[in-house]
Amino acid sequence: MANANKPMGLLPVQYLNGAPWNGQARIYSIAYDYNTAIYPGDPVISSGTSDTNGVPGIVIYGGTGPIRGVVVGIGRYESLMANPSNLDRIYYPANGDGNTNPWYAMVADDPNIIFEAQDTGASTALAAADIGLNINLKSGTGNGYISGWGIDDASKGGTATYQCKLMGLVRTSDNAFGQYAKFLVKINNHYFGTGTGTAGI
Repeated sequence: MANANKPMGLLPVQYLNGAPWNGQARIYSIAYDYNTAIYPGDPVISSGTSDTNGVPGIVIYGGTGPIRGVVVGIGRYESLMANPSNLDRIYYPANGDGNTNPWYAMVADDPNIIFEAQDTGASTALAAADIGLNINLKSGTGNGYISGWGIDDASKGGTATYQCKLMGLVRTSDNAFGQYAKFLVKINNHYFGTGTGTAGI
């Protein structure tokens, strides 16, 4: 059975020590006039600033520098991870949908989190021999609910400066090696980490 093409960005599932992800995340701010949509599952970096209460700001990861974490929830207020004006909208719309106050996001920012991510199917499908290699992320457009990001199979085997390390295939009955397979990955160059990853096998 072929794998379904259902990108979801990066989904936190467990910690490096094998414990399941416990749902913990940290609150960050998004400037009301930031001009790019942000979805749950998107990797983000520090914006270099904060809101007026000192809540650090984030922007979408642009391909360079350490990743701060991955968005797991978005809301209109620091105390509410929802949009009261439209409960169906669970992402940050570009330019804040006309509001003039910051938005807020819950970000899974522990450097020891392992994420599930889909191979975007850009090149040759990843295989068992690729587990342990480094790989880059590939941006994608959100579908109105969740992220379109995934991992770029064309970049496999890169140096320790590559964004992620392939930790293994997701072990579910509807997932197998081949196009659009889902893998476990760990962020190599993390904002709260001690350096980049290792070179891989």
